[in-house]
Amino acid sequence: MASPAVLNLPAAASRSRFDELQQSHAMSVDVVHNVGAFLPYHRFFLHTHEHLLRTLCNYTSAQPYWDEPLDAGNFPASPLLSPTTGFGGNGVGETHCIADGPFKDYINPIGPGSRVTNHCINRNLGACESVYASKLAAPQFVSACMALPTFGEFWPCVEFAAHTAGHGGIGGEMLDLVASPGDPLFYLHHAYLDKLWWEWQARDLPARLAQISGNNACPGFPGAPPAQPETLPWGPRAVVGDPGNVTTLGHVLTVDGALPDVTIGDVMDIRGGGLLCYEYV
Repeated sequence: MASPAVLNLPAAASRSRFDELQQSHAMSVDVVHNVGAFLPYHRFFLHTHEHLLRTLCNYTSAQPYWDEPLDAGNFPASPLLSPTTGFGGNGVGETHCIADGPFKDYINPIGPGSRVTNHCINRNLGACESVYASKLAAPQFVSACMALPTFGEFWPCVEFAAHTAGHGGIGGEMLDLVASPGDPLFYLHHAYLDKLWWEWQARDLPARLAQISGNNACPGFPGAPPAQPETLPWGPRAVVGDPGNVTTLGHVLTVDGALPDVTIGDVMDIRGGGLLCYEYV
């Protein structure tokens, strides 16, 4: 957050390296959700975040994840929301801006949605829909996804259960599909989802290291081309590396220069062999 932006992204929206990740996600939103690239893209996005923490901030520990089933149905009690040892608590007032913790004064430039506006990091854990969403993190929903035999069944289950739980359970910035990386809790939430994917892969190695499928585009979500394209600060993202509408290992993932582009094949194995080298404990 204190490191100036360097990537010269469209709309001159980003002021920091943190903002650049948020904007890159916003620019990719319609080709990385509701599609087969959902889990691979976010694995690469997490890797980029961790790389920047290490190279810019001298961070030497691991990328933490949020073990969300422990807090299912009661996110406000999570130690992650501590104002002194965590990421700050719930939002307050009409704007639901967080009022404590290390990020209470940070101003995000991206959002709501794809708009470029200055706003606080906001959360809304008290809303009824947030409490309901957080219950989707419960072990029974996780277990149901983990039992599915193919990637084509597994990734939609995770995206619409565990994924919804973390974003919807926090609300505010996290519930904004486009701008959600503006809340640092995003990275702990998606590290947990990546952990689930790896645990599912590890149940049938090496077969699941090559198992990828799904569509490359989801018409109308959010993105067949917008009804008023002139209102979008950046152009629509094109899918690269896949000639049709079926996700393959050659599908190209981008973080807009924060790291060089990679393919889905490059991120299938977290244990090493090139790009990634980590494990979950």
